[in-house]
Amino acid sequence: MMKFSEFHKKIRNILDIDLPAAGPVINEGRLMAEDVEIGRTAFMDKVGLASEVEYKKACIRDKKVMFHAHIGMGSWQATAEALNTLYQNSREMGFKVDRAGICLDRRMGLPAKFRDIVPAETGPMLTSPEAWIQVGSAAPIQPHMGDFMIGFPASTENTLNALRAGVTTIGNLSQYFAHEVPMWHDHVRTTFETIRALSLMGALRDRGTLIHSYLEDGYAALFSDCATIAGWALLEQYIVEDLLGGKLSHCIGGLTVDPVKRVGWVFALHEIHQHDCLGSMFYGDTISFTHNLVANQALVSEYLLWDIMAQFECPTGHAVLPLPVSEAIRTPSAEEIADAQNLGHRVEDTARRLYPHMNFDLSHEFARIVTAEGKTVFDNAMAGFKEAGVDVCDPIKLLYLLKRLGPGLFEEMFGAGKIDVAYLRGRKPVVMTDVFEASTTFLKHYRQSIVEHVQNRTLAGRRFLIASSDVHEHAILIINQILTEVGAEITYLGAEKNPDTVVTEARRHKVEAILLSTHNGMALEYARKVKAELNKQHLKIPVIMGGVLNQKFEDQALPVNVFSDLKELGFFPYKSLDGKLTPFLDFKEEE
Repeated sequence: MMKFSEFHKKIRNILDIDLPAAGPVINEGRLMAEDVEIGRTAFMDKVGLASEVEYKKACIRDKKVMFHAHIGMGSWQATAEALNTLYQNSREMGFKVDRAGICLDRRMGLPAKFRDIVPAETGPMLTSPEAWIQVGSAAPIQPHMGDFMIGFPASTENTLNALRAGVTTIGNLSQYFAHEVPMWHDHVRTTFETIRALSLMGALRDRGTLIHSYLEDGYAALFSDCATIAGWALLEQYIVEDLLGGKLSHCIGGLTVDPVKRVGWVFALHEIHQHDCLGSMFYGDTISFTHNLVANQALVSEYLLWDIMAQFECPTGHAVLPLPVSEAIRTPSAEEIADAQNLGHRVEDTARRLYPHMNFDLSHEFARIVTAEGKTVFDNAMAGFKEAGVDVCDPIKLLYLLKRLGPGLFEEMFGAGKIDVAYLRGRKPVVMTDVFEASTTFLKHYRQSIVEHVQNRTLAGRRFLIASSDVHEHAILIINQILTEVGAEITYLGAEKNPDTVVTEARRHKVEAILLSTHNGMALEYARKVKAELNKQHLKIPVIMGGVLNQKFEDQALPVNVFSDLKELGFFPYKSLDGKLTPFLDFKEEE
């Protein structure tokens, strides 16, 4: 493990930069709030309430379960039509969708003037004031905006536009730490904009604003210990509520499979928020999905059963999310989203019958352990930062520092688990996260198949670069571990790397092949930029791509498979590992 003297030096080096003073930035955000007129959505007109906060509190009081849908087609027009279709279908089937998360193109995180010069990804773009207003009026479903809003260079302008449209639950704060927007390198500007937007939201707290943070869309996805996640949630809460006066709304669930933990996280978040928890939504289990749609439907029914009963036992306002069974394959259609919502309401009927007979003792014990140990993580972090001379009352310095530290070093230095070099981060987790348990299982499977397929001497000393185009990192972590074990020399860049960075680092380290993972509907555009950068730097290095190999095109509602296009580009696309590392073993770097 890193010594604290080395760690303190690293902190000083990170903060040795001209960061803006927090006070004026916070005041700017609060002054902006004075001129904001929060719009009225069709949903709020229909239910006759002033804000989603009021609606959530009514649901908590009445133990009513809210239902959430995720929706984001290839254009705003298609998304608006899908929202209307979802509403009409839900009426015909006899149920209501309370809220919908608008899944935007990642380019929306950039200031408007930069959006046309980077590759399109999955999700719509909002390019006019009229489109923003339609977000709240397309259908009587309350819009939620999480992806690529707060936490990005366009935080302030996007937040203002969303509020004017009547959207009052806005995020995603956790994405600030783990995500990047394409071709953007100015972390100081991103931090400045994030704090200004959070201050703006904080100033409007009494008018029903909620700052959304999906923990597993940030560092929580890369922590090995549930206790670290709980500590991180406390840290986010401290920054948002204690320093900036906002109301934080935590979300979790996408990387949590075990029903004991899923229910336990509801209890734990309620405790973390001092029994005043207002949850945005509880994400569906995504890591268990396969291409078997029948199995996926069974999975959705199972996790929904527990998520709904958790709201009966501990009402927190978290809306449950019935995922469409095609989620792991492609962007679902409006009809598929409606079918999933219909299933969810049928599961609610079953949950109400089962709930009186259930025992949640194990989930309460999980919550007790992770919140107690999470408090240790939070206290360790605050003490460690103070000891290093960090002003922990300065939210700009805290945010910037946490982003630059990364999840691995944070957990290594402040985690609650006992020091044990046999475990990731050098600590034995108090309660290992489900995603790391899954990664360990995959690692064992592929380690055996790959090591049997190639001799260690074949890869010993070979040089590879590994990176991901987006936030998804667990697959490349597994590949990195396996290749390291069989003797390869790895340049590991991690997630959210731009093509110019990938190629520059490949040249610097003289690698023999580049291994890329991509998931966000940008495979072909990203590959083209890598190819252009290789040509620009006069390099001929084989590029192997895996992940979700599709591309979003402006004239099509859903991303399309680009496997063949990647081959034509001269790349080597793979749908899975399956022990087949040999295609690039014989490649030599060409000068």
